[in-house]
Amino acid sequence: MDISAAVVKDLREKTGVGMMECKSALVEAGGDVAEAEKVLRKRGVTAAAKKAGRATGEGAVASYIHTGGKIGVLVEVNCETDFAARSDDFQALVHNIAMHVAAASPRFVRREDVDGKTLADEREIAQDQAAKTGKPPQVIEKIVEGKIEKFYAENCLLEQPFVKDPDKTVGQLVTGAVSRIGENIQVRRFARFLLGENV
Repeated sequence: MDISAAVVKDLREKTGVGMMECKSALVEAGGDVAEAEKVLRKRGVTAAAKKAGRATGEGAVASYIHTGGKIGVLVEVNCETDFAARSDDFQALVHNIAMHVAAASPRFVRREDVDGKTLADEREIAQDQAAKTGKPPQVIEKIVEGKIEKFYAENCLLEQPFVKDPDKTVGQLVTGAVSRIGENIQVRRFARFLLGENV
């Protein structure tokens, strides 16, 4: 089903939930915004979105060294209280995120972190490729937008399919933890090291 960006944006503004989560709910609800809101509420993500503005001064830095010691990751994940940061659920989340970064090699935490030059370059490449199809301008624009969304899904940690469960994104994994733990949780940053790679 083709869900327009305007409808996704409308649902995002109503609920405060991320774009990918909104799109997924709209697909499940057959494009019905009111039904999609119910889907999001059932998933517990609207409650998570309400917590998103709260300060996250606690958390954990975790490391993950892949078997053989060729890939290492440091990740910082923040939450609201030290109590939550020490919980098994939170620690498991941080470990899973670090392991995912080692496996999937994201470049950015979220789409808002993608710098203007990188985005402009990707858009230019997508435009050149789409122009070669000979399709009308409005179709070319849709192709370009589709390629940019694919770029986000491949390069932004929170939009990547989670390596242990590709049916959900890392963002959905975090949202699930927010619902269970009851606090705002933010992935702040990560660093991935590959043996012999020039940084």
